[in-house]
Amino acid sequence: MISTSALSITWLRPDIEEERWEYFNHPAKQEWYQAHDVSWEMIVSGFDRGELVRYPRTASIGDVQVALSYHRYEDYQTYLARAKRGYRKSYSQMEDALQRDGSLMLKAPIIFSSKGDGLLFSGYRRLCLGWNYGMVPYVWLVPLDLP
Repeated sequence: MISTSALSITWLRPDIEEERWEYFNHPAKQEWYQAHDVSWEMIVSGFDRGELVRYPRTASIGDVQVALSYHRYEDYQTYLARAKRGYRKSYSQMEDALQRDGSLMLKAPIIFSSKGDGLLFSGYRRLCLGWNYGMVPYVWLVPLDLP
């Protein structure tokens, strides 16, 4: 999927194994996993059911409220623009590459949904890049409820 403006980003299917740290180590997400009884095995086995979907700058996808998406520009200023240099550095590198090359290929951010609730699992900086350049990014939306 491609998001376009004068610049463009091609969104690719992400690799769940590259995002493993987010499950096992990210402190802000542990409560969501516990509340929804989500295990790493459940994530891995359900990952192929995901699909690329548009994610406008909002707190929800359809009827699913997305926790930790920090969609407002004020949130971006708090969580990314004023963040420590190490966290900001990869965003700045993507932004420089987008401006220099005019287009990028990025792995889509990942959002899980379970019992009507969502969680931005990974990819906040990539989301912000699209949003801040007037694009509607695509995310890999993974339903974790058993079929």
